[in-house]
Amino acid sequence: MGLLDQAIGEFDRHMKVERNLSEHTRDAYLTDLRQFQTFLAETGLKSEPAAGMDEAIPVDPLVIRSFLASLYRGKYRKVTVSRKVAALRSFYRYLHREGKVSLNPAELVQLPRCEKYVPVVLSVDEMLALLRVNFPEDATGRRDRTMIELFYSAGIRLSELTGIDLGDIRSSEGLVKVRGKGRKERIVPVGRPALQALEAYLQKRPELRKEGADQDAENALFLSTRGKRMNPKGVARVVERVVRESGIGRKISPHALRHTFATHLLDAGADLRSIQEMLGHRSLSTTQKYTSVSVSRLMEIYDRSHPRAGGGKELR
Repeated sequence: MGLLDQAIGEFDRHMKVERNLSEHTRDAYLTDLRQFQTFLAETGLKSEPAAGMDEAIPVDPLVIRSFLASLYRGKYRKVTVSRKVAALRSFYRYLHREGKVSLNPAELVQLPRCEKYVPVVLSVDEMLALLRVNFPEDATGRRDRTMIELFYSAGIRLSELTGIDLGDIRSSEGLVKVRGKGRKERIVPVGRPALQALEAYLQKRPELRKEGADQDAENALFLSTRGKRMNPKGVARVVERVVRESGIGRKISPHALRHTFATHLLDAGADLRSIQEMLGHRSLSTTQKYTSVSVSRLMEIYDRSHPRAGGGKELR
C-alpha cells in the first residue's frame, strides 16, 4: 500500500470515528479522493515536499488547480467541483493536523461560483396523488405506504428514514427520533395519517422478519423482503415506483419529498426557524432556499393587494 493510500485509509477512519460522518458522506469524500489519486497517477504531477514531509502527498496549490481544470474539461457541474474541493480541504486539514503535510494546498484554491439551486417541489395535488396510490395490504405494501407518509409528514432525509429503529417511535406522543448528519439526533413530529400507516405496517412487519436475523435487522423499523434493514437504494426504488404509479408525470427523488414538506409548511404560514428545527438544518441560510420556491403566498398577497391585479382598489 502506498503512502497516499494509507493516508486516505486513515482519513476514512477519522471521518467515521472522530467526526461521526454518515456512510453516504464518507463514500462521497472517498470517491473524490480516489479520483484525485487517479489524476495524480495519470499525470505524474507532484510537488517538492517540505523537510521531513511526505513526497507522495503533493502540497502544491498548482497541483490542486490542475485537478480542478481537468474536472472543468470533463464538464463537471460547479456544485460537484465544489464538493470535490471540500473533500480535498477536509483531507489536507486532517493531514496537516497530523503533521503529515506542511500546509493545506486546497485552502488556497478558490471555489467556483455555483449555480443557484432551486429545489424540486411537488404541488399539493401532486403530493396527494402520491398518497392516493393503491398500496397492497400485505407487509411490503403497508411498509411502502408508511415510508411515503413519513417522508411527507416529517420531512426526513433518506438516510434518516432507513436509520429509524423500532425504539425511536413514540406513537402516543406523535413523535419519532431520527439521526441526522453527523449522527446528530432530533425529535420530529409526525401527523395522524402517517401514524395510522405506521401502526398498520407494524402489524404486518413480523412477516418480513427472518430467522437468525442480526441485531441491526431486529432493531430496524423498515425491513426488506430479505429481512434486512432497508437500504437507501431500496427506498429510492420504492419512491420511483410510487411516483410512476401516481401518474404525475415527473421524476421525483426521495429528497424532493423533504423539499415538498418544507415548502408546504412555509406556504401554510410556518416560520423559518420552526422549519429549520424540523429539518435539522445547522444554519438558517440552508432553510432559506425554500423561500425562493414558496411563491403561492406571495401571489395570493399580490392578487389581493395590488391595484392592477384585480384584488385591490383600481387606480384611476
